Amino acid sequence: MRYGFTFFNFGITPVLKTTPLNQTHRDMNAKMVDFGGWDMPLHYGSQLDEHHKVRSDAGMFDVSHMLAVDIKGETARAFLRQLFANNVDKLTQPGKALYSCMLNPQGGVIDDLIVYFLTESWFRVVVNAGTADKDMAWMQARRDELAPGLEITPRRDLAMIAVQGPNARTKVWQVIAGSQAVTESLKLFHAATFNEYFIARTGYTGEDGFEIILPATGAADFWNALHAAGVAPAGLGARDTLRLEAGMNLYGQDMDETTNPLESGLAWTVDLKSERDFIGKQALLQIPVKQQLIGLLLLDRGVLRSHQKVIARHDDKETAGEITSGGFSPTLNQSIALARLPSQVSAGDEVQVVVRDKMLRAKVVKYPFVRNGKSLI
Repeated sequence: MRYGFTFFNFGITPVLKTTPLNQTHRDMNAKMVDFGGWDMPLHYGSQLDEHHKVRSDAGMFDVSHMLAVDIKGETARAFLRQLFANNVDKLTQPGKALYSCMLNPQGGVIDDLIVYFLTESWFRVVVNAGTADKDMAWMQARRDELAPGLEITPRRDLAMIAVQGPNARTKVWQVIAGSQAVTESLKLFHAATFNEYFIARTGYTGEDGFEIILPATGAADFWNALHAAGVAPAGLGARDTLRLEAGMNLYGQDMDETTNPLESGLAWTVDLKSERDFIGKQALLQIPVKQQLIGLLLLDRGVLRSHQKVIARHDDKETAGEITSGGFSPTLNQSIALARLPSQVSAGDEVQVVVRDKMLRAKVVKYPFVRNGKSLI
């Protein structure tokens, strides 16, 4: 989903990758930016308005830079059972989705992803844009070791559009005639196929809605039809403030290959109870968990940002941590953050954050901060 880079190229213009909706974004006067090598919309005029539109009505995001990967073959389940920290044996109903991390042998997070069960010989995995090439190389190398002959196919012929907000599903049904009968009863983290659309009740905003995969050739028409139905286009800026309010991890900030899921608020995605072995399991069983990912609510004036130092005091001892993701919450009208701090810090504690050489007060809180448009603080 996820991280951007600044190019220092001494006059050499980087060739950016584009999604099937690139010209559509430009026609809507989007502010385009380099996002991990992709030419993507930051906003369409007002990041704040886009954020509130998703919380109050419906907004749509082009997430076609992410990669759908189809894994096919008789050994697909056995392969994914070893590849992912979460247990794909939980997937028994066609269309059921599972959120998981893919780990290296040291327990570090190679990527976080969603895997969909379609049939016993067909699973679909959606990985992050910034890690797609690395993920493909890792999966193919492990396939050669564990399941030779398994087909692993990147689907760059597909586009992905996320429609999020309290009215998102209703507006999708208006645009995709007949889809309501198939998707109205979909539970969260389930998907269904309707004609050329793969419609999943998932998202990255803390709101209800769908993430829709469709042929790239039909993406522009679908986007424009959604817009005509009153769905507001939204860019990367709103996507980041929405996911932060929802307490959702961002790969490359809240976790990466140097951190493990047990210290990144993702222990719930790791199956250590079953006898199943997976890559990274032995490391996780031996790692002493000394840190945790927690929420911060700034009490003083200012803005919390990633990499700011956080100082906590417990039992008359001073310990330190760091903000992993931070920013201003439009819904709460207050600055919030996710931070990695020592395990003894708990909700309700007051900590200090070093912001431009000043010590600002912040309260430790449980996240998510916002869900379904309402404050949980």
